[in-house]
Amino acid sequence: MDYGRRKKLTYFTIGLIFLLSGVEYAVILPTIWKYLQTLEAPSYFLGLTLSAFSLSGLLSGPLFGHWSDRTRTTKKIILFANIFEIVGNFMYFMGFSKWVLLSSRLVAGIGTGAGSSIFGFLTRSTAPEDRSTVFAAVMVCRQVGLLIGPAFNIFLRLCDFHLGPFVVNKFTAPGLFMCLLWILLQFAVVFMYWDLPPLESAKETLKTEYNDIANKQRTGEEGEEVEDEENEENEEVKPLMRSQELVDSYGSVAATDSHRNHTAAISDETLNQISPSPEPSASHESSNPFKNFSLSREFLREEVVVLLAAQFITLFNQTALETMVTPLTQKYFNYGELENSLMYCLCGVEVIAGFLFVRWLSRRVAERVILAVGLCICNISCVWCLIFLANPLGEFPWQLAEFVIGVFLQVLGLPFVAVAQVSLFSKVTSEKTQGFSQGVRRSVGGLATILGPLWAGGLTDNMHLMMGVMMALLALLTMMLAFSYKRLVEPSREEEAESGDLS
Repeated sequence: MDYGRRKKLTYFTIGLIFLLSGVEYAVILPTIWKYLQTLEAPSYFLGLTLSAFSLSGLLSGPLFGHWSDRTRTTKKIILFANIFEIVGNFMYFMGFSKWVLLSSRLVAGIGTGAGSSIFGFLTRSTAPEDRSTVFAAVMVCRQVGLLIGPAFNIFLRLCDFHLGPFVVNKFTAPGLFMCLLWILLQFAVVFMYWDLPPLESAKETLKTEYNDIANKQRTGEEGEEVEDEENEENEEVKPLMRSQELVDSYGSVAATDSHRNHTAAISDETLNQISPSPEPSASHESSNPFKNFSLSREFLREEVVVLLAAQFITLFNQTALETMVTPLTQKYFNYGELENSLMYCLCGVEVIAGFLFVRWLSRRVAERVILAVGLCICNISCVWCLIFLANPLGEFPWQLAEFVIGVFLQVLGLPFVAVAQVSLFSKVTSEKTQGFSQGVRRSVGGLATILGPLWAGGLTDNMHLMMGVMMALLALLTMMLAFSYKRLVEPSREEEAESGDLS
């Protein structure tokens, strides 16, 4: 199988991994509270169970990232991490007690740590100018999972039977369903995922493939020349030229030096587009990526701190608002499960459209511009929510309009910030330790998803304080971005070489 097909299948499998992560969140979250109630769990157990998933992912991310940086492989890491997803979801299906349910989410969360290895792999195997596009596509896959996940609950809630000693009902069925999906994903990873070489090695691989094609064509050209000599007495010699389409695909039968030079030029041009880096892969793979590695030198730089702050603050605000939305709709609009599900579905459609737009926009403007636009939208949204949602004005139609506009603006800004900060982060941190760096970034995000709901959950009756702190965090991030805007660019190769020498 050629390199191009292996790459497409590998990226497709990565999309499946993020799709299932979104589906898991969407099928388990709606029923977990009532599931805990059937197990006589106290109310605080909901926060513990949800936080356990984020906590284990926060801790496992850097470890899996470090593993992938040392071995330069991700396939076995994904297979190993998926085992935790399978076991964790089966424990969720078993139930038995509130402690088993808590442990199930703790175990399943370990599997999410493979995401740092995947982001490190994508960084090493994509050109910098294509990175935003690839990251946006991966994030869209998770959002699609969040969107279609509630649809699975339509038939999962109808389950009511026994499977040996286990009861399959609307509470346990999501665990069994996700367990089966993660098992199927294991087979997909085994048969459709390859540890693609970094860009430097990929260039050598493609060069070999082009050389093989050229050799086969030259062999065919020599055979045709012999056949022409044998038939020279009976028929007129035909000109050795084919259609322009074949010429463009290295199909010309003229075995001249000019043709060989033309083929080599096209091959080199294509390879240079795929891999801009001239460094050989042997030295890249043989060196220890963590030799003389310094945490302070890698992460306590101005641009890195700004991007980690963007990761934390935006996720903190997002999860806080998600926690606040349901009580707010119940208080002012008397929304039930159906109305909230429809609202989340519409938000999912908006997020997917936003990621697709950012994917298109990233090819035309710099990531720091996208990040600035996203932060402007988030600031406008937070000001709107502080004014109109903390104390809704007017009658029901006006209150509903104020709420819809606030949610729309909040959701609109997320794709801009999410894609821009992860793409920029991959460029301003060392490529050799990208898996570990992405693990640190995801751990910062995991900390935000733990603290955000805790902050909002305790202040649902004091919206001005809750929204005021969120607004202050966004204002701080905006100032940090303004002061560090010039540094939020990919470092030149000379600077990378100098930093490599210093380390």
